[in-house]
Amino acid sequence: MKKNYSYIGIAAIILVFGIIFIPKIVDRVQSESIVEKDRMNIEGTERNTKLSYLKIDGKARSVPDFLFTNQDNLEISNEDFKGKVTVMEFFFTTCPTICPVMNSNMRVLDEEFHKRDDFAIASFTIDPETDTPKVLKEYAERYGVQSLNWHFLTGDMEDIHQLSNTGFNIFTGINPEVAGGFEHQGFFALIDKNGFIRSRQDNHGNPKVYYQGTDEAEIKMLQQDIQNLLDEE
Repeated sequence: MKKNYSYIGIAAIILVFGIIFIPKIVDRVQSESIVEKDRMNIEGTERNTKLSYLKIDGKARSVPDFLFTNQDNLEISNEDFKGKVTVMEFFFTTCPTICPVMNSNMRVLDEEFHKRDDFAIASFTIDPETDTPKVLKEYAERYGVQSLNWHFLTGDMEDIHQLSNTGFNIFTGINPEVAGGFEHQGFFALIDKNGFIRSRQDNHGNPKVYYQGTDEAEIKMLQQDIQNLLDEE
């Protein structure tokens, strides 16, 4: 009988433990699941309409000064993009890997916003020795560029790579061992009308910083955020 009483006592303890702690464990699992979903799902929330600034040492990062030549042999500087919401990228015309996908996606943005005078695209070639204005003009025609504000820009290689690596912290580099001879990240940078780098936040307030130019879901996010900046007063 003593054994039975001890079993009953143990069962009672387990029952009480279950009543008290299991709901808390379930709540915690659900909470962590929600947090993870929030971290991954940065679409469709009110927070995402408030685009954050990229800050370095507490200061909002703006696009550095630059002066390059576009596909029409016109000199274009950072000042030409003031008053416009702009998407900027680094690419090269002979890229055999990610650039064709990036610029096919960039063309989606061009098709949606090309009629607006306050929207622009800047595509900086990281292989300016190959990508002359004439080559860039042919490339633009091949992609069916519609906007007069989509500038394919070429110039001094060192200046362009410095703009990418230092100005934007988007990696570009020469590497003869990789396909095409250049390494680069497929990021799109979103710039507001005042020249500041902007991005959406996740539900924990962390800035996205850049958008992956090869990812369709990220392009949809970028479309929404371009519109948000266009609507900004």
